[in-house]
Amino acid sequence: MKYAISGKGGTGKTTVAALLAHAFNRDGNKVLAVDADPDANLAAALGISEQQAAAITPISKQRQLIQERTGAIPGKFGQLFKINPTVADIPEKFCSEIKGIKILVLGAIQQGGKGCACPENVILQNLLSEIILNRHEIVIVDMEAGIEHLGRATARSIDKMLVIIEPGSRSIATARIIKKMASEIGIQSFGFIANKVRNIEQQKWITRQFPSEEILGIISYNKIIQDSDINQKPLIETWDNKLKKEFDLIYKNI
Repeated sequence: MKYAISGKGGTGKTTVAALLAHAFNRDGNKVLAVDADPDANLAAALGISEQQAAAITPISKQRQLIQERTGAIPGKFGQLFKINPTVADIPEKFCSEIKGIKILVLGAIQQGGKGCACPENVILQNLLSEIILNRHEIVIVDMEAGIEHLGRATARSIDKMLVIIEPGSRSIATARIIKKMASEIGIQSFGFIANKVRNIEQQKWITRQFPSEEILGIISYNKIIQDSDINQKPLIETWDNKLKKEFDLIYKNI
């Protein structure tokens, strides 16, 4: 099964991605967690120490690898390079592992023209396609709000896109845009997870925004989540029974 997780920045998608990876791993599945968000925090959310996380170099910054596979120097314009580089071996060579979960950090192009046909993006797009099309374990991709690195063939192989939302019109608007764009390139199954919900009024408002069968569950606002981040501990080690029950329902509905 392949899952892409998206949503407006700050909604908690990395937290959900980490919990989902731990849940599948707990149930005996092989799991590959892919951090495709420029603000790469998935490794830390999974429980890798701050020192270990800092030592991970995203694929987008692996200059030697990019040059070797594409034949072009990263950051240099006006070059000819391979648009279908060999990438199948990259996950095994460059992933880290924590508690049985493999983590691969893709990174992003931190410069103008982020969606350009440059060697860095060619590597990222081909690598994400390889992972989603050809890997056989559970794949969980922590995306940024856009779907920039998803081609049509890749999108059609995603089993479900999970969109994390929170009470607020901007979060809902972003979620609708993500669904529209993803639908246009072939993603057919969506699930919405509401996070940071403070009261029944907010819960009722959110459930009116999308079809009921697409709303997988509600996560209440919980200070434990913030404390877990501050203390740099994976949420799965600090959560309380209420939070665990809320997520277990979401996991069941997925």
